[in-house]
Amino acid sequence: LGVGLTTRTEEMACNVLRVLGDDLRNLNLGGNVGFDSLPDQLVNKEVNKGFDFNILCIGETGCGKSTLMDSLFKQAFPDQPVSHMLPEVGISANTYNLHEGNVKLRLTVVSTMGYGDQIDKTPSIQPIVDYINAQFESYLQEELKIKRDLVNYHDTRIHVCLYFISPTGHSIKSLDLVCMKQLDKRVNIIPIIAKADTISRNELKEFKQRVMNELENNGLEIYQFPTSDDTVVDVNTKMNGQLPFAVVGSRDEVSVGGHKVRARTYPWGTVEVENEAHCDFVKLREMVLRTNMEDLRETTHTKHYEVFRRERLVQMGFADTVDDRPVSLQETYEKKRQELFTEMKYKEEKMRQSFVQKVKEKESELKSAEQKLHDEFERLRKHHNEEKKKTDDRRRELEDEITFFNQKKAAIQAQRAQNELQKSKQKR
Repeated sequence: LGVGLTTRTEEMACNVLRVLGDDLRNLNLGGNVGFDSLPDQLVNKEVNKGFDFNILCIGETGCGKSTLMDSLFKQAFPDQPVSHMLPEVGISANTYNLHEGNVKLRLTVVSTMGYGDQIDKTPSIQPIVDYINAQFESYLQEELKIKRDLVNYHDTRIHVCLYFISPTGHSIKSLDLVCMKQLDKRVNIIPIIAKADTISRNELKEFKQRVMNELENNGLEIYQFPTSDDTVVDVNTKMNGQLPFAVVGSRDEVSVGGHKVRARTYPWGTVEVENEAHCDFVKLREMVLRTNMEDLRETTHTKHYEVFRRERLVQMGFADTVDDRPVSLQETYEKKRQELFTEMKYKEEKMRQSFVQKVKEKESELKSAEQKLHDEFERLRKHHNEEKKKTDDRRRELEDEITFFNQKKAAIQAQRAQNELQKSKQKR
């Protein structure tokens, strides 16, 4: 491509015009001056830097997501079995550095864990949406930095979502429709039928058509392979008509015709992963990796990320125009600063009023408690006085009784003494 572009540029160099100033003075180039090597410079720069590519795999546990990734990149990526008993959907992201020829690819494989396994499937989609938005937000924050480094930044934005549809043979599940509806404005969705070797060829053809009809009837926008490039328009148009791809993955290699190939062996025969007569695996790999990888990356940046960026900047108070008048960044900053200042003053006044109100309420509570204590003190004091009076009265009564008792005792003793005296006189 670089050689062909260079040759074509050399042939057209003499016809290139350069426009200078407002007088529209045209200058004809007399020959090749060297800027026709710019594409080669760009290619060399990008190759040296390497590329980021991020794949999101969504599907039920055990539908073959990890196996398909191994088959796509002919690697044995580390994999941990996932239980069907997870209480909620989790996200697993793993990054690998791959090399093919002199091209370096930093691949991130993001996979759902426990998707569709819960009884209540309503919360299953939100963790996926949050993860996609988090990657957009991370890239936006890097863009907005004063000192940013987007050249060396690890771009983790999702470039393609492979949505694994269970091969039921009947229709697509409602969870799949709801999930794809929430994601089609955020990511490039390519629906694929997992484990396509479990249904017959006729059932598969009908199932494909039924899936596409349901996606169209529900207004879902899946990724369409671009047809604007003349070099790939024929193959992309043909592949758009064969979605969703019915794929089979395998980690095992068997000998077929003297060659080792990835395949799945059954009692009735062997299903070859890279045999187009058996499944659409090769078509998926050609479309995603060989033909349209750069378009997936570009669409993510120019379409999905731009939508997110525009919405977030509007939320942050930025605008291009106000009343059809261009607005500078300084004006936007000052306006946002004034809004924040006003908001902070409002919050401060609200907090002050709330504080004063709470102080008044506390004072009222303390006064009420003080009055209760005073009333209780008065009640206890009166009770004490009454008890003291009763005690004093009882004490006086006891003292009178003691005095009376002593007097009576003295009289009895005197009477007894007198009686004893008379008895002694009589004896004499």
